[in-house]
Amino acid sequence: MFPLRRIFLTGLLGAVVYTAIQLWDIHRVGHLERKRSADCAIVLGAAAWHDKPSPVLRERLNHAITLFQDRKIRFLILTGGFGKDAPFSESEVGLEYCVDQGIPRDKIRVERESLNTIDNLREAREIMTDEGWRTALLVSDPWHLKRARRMASDLGLEVDVTGTPSSRFKSFGARSKFLFEEFILYHTYLLTGK
Repeated sequence: MFPLRRIFLTGLLGAVVYTAIQLWDIHRVGHLERKRSADCAIVLGAAAWHDKPSPVLRERLNHAITLFQDRKIRFLILTGGFGKDAPFSESEVGLEYCVDQGIPRDKIRVERESLNTIDNLREAREIMTDEGWRTALLVSDPWHLKRARRMASDLGLEVDVTGTPSSRFKSFGARSKFLFEEFILYHTYLLTGK
């Protein structure tokens, strides 16, 4: 009985250590800031509230706008299709928001088909191929970026990540929930490719 208990405790300790390392790495990747330039920014989709960006989408758009204004990128790719019963796609709402903030319309490309992160990136890859762009800065919430970067790499995209400097996830509880959800989603992607 004693060796069985030792095996169980060793396995449990290993799982705890592995989880802690992965959670730390999700946080680390989301806060990388290499300050490099790229052809474009890929703004990953998030909910639109009718014809307005949700707080999460607005923060992603604001960060991409800052990158454009700082001349880190020359173009924006806005991703995100239509949510359930939504009259506007996430990317269309993002387009109007960016134009209202002074970004020239001809500097923005949109796709209206994707409904999740991997499809955001597939559609962005098509736009990059059509435009002849090679490099991108991937814009999202910090803790979303490890999974998104892995997906982009698996799709053959050359990206650096840049997380939004602010987030709607302010409380410890909200941040912990988001972090653990990303841990699960990252490992689900590794196992299923979705």
